[in-house]
Amino acid sequence: MTQQQQKSVCIATLALTDFRNYSTLSLALGNQHIVLTGPNGSGKTNLLESISCFSPGRGLRRSSLEEMARESGPGTWAVTVKLSIDEDISTIGTGLLMGNAGEKARKTRIDGTTEKSAEAFLDYVVILWLTPAMDGLFTGPGSDRRKFVDRFCLALNPRHGTRVNAFEKAMRNRNRMLEDGVKDASWLDAIEAQLADHGVAVAASRREIVSLLRGAIEEMYEEVSAFPKAGMVLEGLLELDLEKFAAVDVEDRYRERLRENRTRDKAAGRTLEGPHRTELHLRHVIKDMPASKCSTGEQKALLLALVLAHARLVTGLTGQPPIMLLDEVAAHLDRTRREALFEVLNALGCQAWLTGTDREIFEKLGDRALYLSVDEGVVSTITQ
Repeated sequence: MTQQQQKSVCIATLALTDFRNYSTLSLALGNQHIVLTGPNGSGKTNLLESISCFSPGRGLRRSSLEEMARESGPGTWAVTVKLSIDEDISTIGTGLLMGNAGEKARKTRIDGTTEKSAEAFLDYVVILWLTPAMDGLFTGPGSDRRKFVDRFCLALNPRHGTRVNAFEKAMRNRNRMLEDGVKDASWLDAIEAQLADHGVAVAASRREIVSLLRGAIEEMYEEVSAFPKAGMVLEGLLELDLEKFAAVDVEDRYRERLRENRTRDKAAGRTLEGPHRTELHLRHVIKDMPASKCSTGEQKALLLALVLAHARLVTGLTGQPPIMLLDEVAAHLDRTRREALFEVLNALGCQAWLTGTDREIFEKLGDRALYLSVDEGVVSTITQ
C-alpha cells in the first residue's frame, strides 16, 4: 500500500440516549482533541465506550449490547455522531433499538441508510483505543494477544473480522461433528476445506499487519525515542508455513493435517492446530527482555508505543488519521513521555479523546484541546 494525502477527520457532534449513565446528552465539538476530566465513576469512560461502538465488535469494554443500556432506562440505547471528514459531514448512528415485532436488535445507520453491520463504519472512520483493562496484555492469555492483533488488522482489512468469525464457526462445527462421530468423511472434508480457507486468510492478514507494524515501530522510535521499541513475533504453524510456501499450498497442507488429526482432535475435544493457537511474542528491544518480564511502567509504555505506531501506520496507508480513545493513559506516564505522547498525537493530526482525574496533566496540549468536565453524567466546558 502506498502513502496517501492526509485528510482531516473529527467527531463534530456526539449525541447519546439512554447509554450507560446518560439519559440524554448532546455535545457540539470541533477538530480539537477532547480532554475529559472528573472523579472516578463520573462517566468519562462511558463516553469513550459510546464512540467505540462505531468499530466492529463489542466496544472497548467488550460488553454486551444489553449492558450498555441505562440501568433505569427502557433497555434500548442510541449513539449518533456527525463525522467531519475534510469538512464533509456524515451522520452515523448505532444502538440497541426496538424492532417492528417488539424485539430488540442492533441497528447501524449511515446518512439515514441502514447497514448490515458495524463493519460499514470502517469506510468512514477507524477507532483505536487504549484502556487500563489492556494492561494485562503481556501477561494474560494468548487469546488476548490474538484479539489485540485482530483489532489492528481490522483497521486496514475490514474483511478480517468476518474471516475470524467464519473460521471460529467452522471450527465449532468440526468439533461437534467429531464429538458426534460423523461417519461420512465428505462432511468433514467440506468443513475442513472451510477451515483451511478462512484459517490461512486470518494467518496471512496477521502476518502482514505485524510486518507493517515492525516498520512503523522503527520509524517512530527514530523520531520519538521517549517510548520503548517493541519487538513482535507471531508463532504458529500456519504463519511458519506462509514463510515458505504460497498461500494455496499452505491451505492444502493445513487441510491434510486436519484430516490426519481427526482422531487426536476428537479425543482432545477440540481442534488443536490453527490460527486460534497462534501466539504473539512481544519484547522490549533495547533491553532485550520479554515484555512479560518488564516493569509495570515499561509495559504501559510498550503498549502505548504499539498503539501509537499503529495509528501512524493507519494514517500513512489510508490518508486518514484514526479517532484515538485513550482512557487514563497520561496519568501513568512521567512528564517526558506524557509530553512525547501529546507531540505524537498533534503530529498525527488526529482527534484524540483523553480521560483523567486532573486537568493539570494535560496542560501541554494548550488550545489544541477542548476541555470538558464530567460529573455524574453531566458534561460541561472548562474555560481556560
